[in-house]
Amino acid sequence: MGDGGLMDELPALDALVVRMEKQLVLLAERGDPRRHFHDTYLRTTRAVRAELLGGGFSDTAWVERWDVAFADLYLDALDADQRGGRPPGPWAVAFAAADAAALPPLRLILLGMNAHINYDLAQALLAVISDAEFDDAALLERRGADHRHIDRVLAALVDAKDPRSRAKFGAPSRLDRLLAPANRAATKRFLAEARAKVWANTHVLARARREGQTGYAERLAELERLATARVADLTKPGQVLLELAARGFGVLLDPDP
Repeated sequence: MGDGGLMDELPALDALVVRMEKQLVLLAERGDPRRHFHDTYLRTTRAVRAELLGGGFSDTAWVERWDVAFADLYLDALDADQRGGRPPGPWAVAFAAADAAALPPLRLILLGMNAHINYDLAQALLAVISDAEFDDAALLERRGADHRHIDRVLAALVDAKDPRSRAKFGAPSRLDRLLAPANRAATKRFLAEARAKVWANTHVLARARREGQTGYAERLAELERLATARVADLTKPGQVLLELAARGFGVLLDPDP
């Protein structure tokens, strides 16, 4: 049993799933390409819920709060886009690519993953880790362990062997089949490397938060610029996972600007 206890119910997460299900129906009815990432994210959220109910995390209550805060950042960006507003830069690039309808579904999923992990994840962690908790080394290590544990769920997102992926996106091309093992390896590296950089970025933002709103806003704007550029990289032609593997995944704030 973790700090939050083994729960039988997850009301906040259940409400999130219902919200995402309703949004998916609307996207599907319109044939909106955004549905590809949304559907993948919904399945991931359900898997996180199952992992929480199974006691897979150190602190169930904290992970639930974090997962909802994380999803809210994406859903707020999606709502802004649907209303004709301006979502944050990484999401603006991802949604524009969906509007162009020139990229395959798996590429759109990768765009969403990069926008959400590189830009939103550090903010979500900061929302559920107070300054006092950052000063508690033992507690922070438990938070970090739960942060890393979620990779087990995310690793299945773009697994070419997943029959659900084949049913949804069709049979892979000969080139895709040849590159599938490398792509799976690159995806696992992406998840681990990007998550490590997110953890470092969270510490940078936490220090900026202590210094005041102006400094925090400047560092967050820097993160938005870096994440936007990385998502834009994924809109280019070619085997993007392999190209990114050569340059490194994720984005990293300079700890001493």
